[in-house]
Amino acid sequence: MKQNSEVTIYDIAKKLNLATSTISRGLKGHHTISKKTIERIKKAAVEMGYRPNNLAASLRGNKMKTIGVLLPTVTQPFLSSLISGIEITAQKAGYTVLIMQSHDSYKEEINLTQSLYDNRVSGVICSLAMETKDTSHFKKFIDNDTPLVFVDRVPKDFDTFHVVIDNFSAGYKATKHLISQGCKRIAHITAGFKFSIYYERKEGYLKALKEHNLPIEEELVVKVNAISYEEAEKACRRLMSLENPPDGIFAPGDILGVSAIQVAKKLGIKVPEQLAVIGFNNDPISYIIDPNLSTISHPASKMGRTSAEIILKNIKQSSKKDEIMKQITYLNTEVLIRESSKRS
Repeated sequence: MKQNSEVTIYDIAKKLNLATSTISRGLKGHHTISKKTIERIKKAAVEMGYRPNNLAASLRGNKMKTIGVLLPTVTQPFLSSLISGIEITAQKAGYTVLIMQSHDSYKEEINLTQSLYDNRVSGVICSLAMETKDTSHFKKFIDNDTPLVFVDRVPKDFDTFHVVIDNFSAGYKATKHLISQGCKRIAHITAGFKFSIYYERKEGYLKALKEHNLPIEEELVVKVNAISYEEAEKACRRLMSLENPPDGIFAPGDILGVSAIQVAKKLGIKVPEQLAVIGFNNDPISYIIDPNLSTISHPASKMGRTSAEIILKNIKQSSKKDEIMKQITYLNTEVLIRESSKRS
């Protein structure tokens, strides 16, 4: 048996074979829990030596004022801008920001969510790791009435706040732009699992091809293990070594688009005359590379501000909801046409 101070609602839930949300509400005498179940829960709590965490309660009352931010990395320009938007908004409201990196590891993400929970943060903003399929490790925040916002990389089956762009539409627009420039054989680099943001961008790419009766060939869609220059370089060399290479590439990340341009240069392929390229995010590198990289704008800072505003609003309301509803906020994107895809 744990020491009294270490007994949690998870221990009680395990003992009684009940959901942690039921235990939490039962301890508070919530009207949605039957009197019989409330008595059972409170009896077990006394027997096990459970004591409410007053620190957590005070944090929910806005006394510590810390927002936890869990991201795949902080080195990508998009995520750096996202953090900036979060911090500016949080600091204006008197909150500090605790930033953690999963490095796209599912196992590390689980460990870090527990760390954020143990640190009694007032709210959590998360962009999922590339490896993540199951998101049950985030349920503890909902059970503890801690506001939770998923941003950019979000789960499909978790009812909470989401701040996203329409990745399907963005992938469609990027591909349609290449088609408008005369591309007939368009390749795509993809990543992640089904229903990830990269899957949705690929689906938009496929829709644009179908609408214009262009070939959809397995060899033109290459999956990478990470959104990195090295992975993209291997993918692009593979594409350009095909017997019938592509005349356009939609890369769902600017670093991937930059790699495509540089591989083309090394192989003596002219961009955009022989190979038109469009990226995604509008990172600083997109307008430094020669030729400048066409891209899809991704409102990173605004996504950060919006996520923080949702957290702050729900901390202030501090209302215990009987039912958590999924609320999705969509932000706009646009095609930024530059030299890498603009044909005369």
